[in-house]
Amino acid sequence: MPKDPLNGELCGPRHVAIIMDGNGRWAQARGRPRLFGHHAGARRVREVVEACPGLGIKYLTIFAFSTENWKRTQVEVAGLMSLFKRYIIKETRTFAENGVRVRFIGDRVRLDAKLIELMDQLERETADNDLVHLTVALNYGGRDEVARATKRLAKDVAEGKLRPEDVDEETLPKYLDTRVLPDPDLVIRTSGEARISNFLLWQSAYSEYEFIDTLWPDFTASELERLCKSYGSRERRFGAVPT
Repeated sequence: MPKDPLNGELCGPRHVAIIMDGNGRWAQARGRPRLFGHHAGARRVREVVEACPGLGIKYLTIFAFSTENWKRTQVEVAGLMSLFKRYIIKETRTFAENGVRVRFIGDRVRLDAKLIELMDQLERETADNDLVHLTVALNYGGRDEVARATKRLAKDVAEGKLRPEDVDEETLPKYLDTRVLPDPDLVIRTSGEARISNFLLWQSAYSEYEFIDTLWPDFTASELERLCKSYGSRERRFGAVPT
């Protein structure tokens, strides 16, 4: 990983966001049902989280289930919801003991009560951790997030808590699900698809993107390191010109 010559710190991304795609195709290529791939993908998350501190990644955001994923078959959706519950139960102690703080973003209205209870519990039990901040996007969509944020902002304006003339591009982020997180430096999408699928639309305005062919269950810490090194060699100008 490249280091800053002035301070010796890692030059890689501080916040990495990942669209974990390809579980179903990975399973089907092996003659197995799609849920087999989702279970394999869930196991891959731990390896990636464990690799973050050594790569200088403080924040990791993963796209687990989108607002559009409800369109999948009832069998697959039910299987995913069951997988989320089992995963939280299995990993809570590991995250709590290894300095990982877990947050969930997205609209919880459509999620069942037991899953919400487990999510709340995991957030509470890891609230004091600070080694890695893992954010799980569950029933999340970028447009839905902006719409919900706008409703909250409009409510504050209507109640006189905020003046309309004070609303600008610095105001809306304070109402987003990610308001306590920095914007992602690097967004990775696995499986060969080259689209962002309604993920972190506002936050990724100036993120670097990597679209890779690797299916998510095959994604490794070594590949994450390679992508972080590639990021470290880029010049990020945020609309300005080189000086």
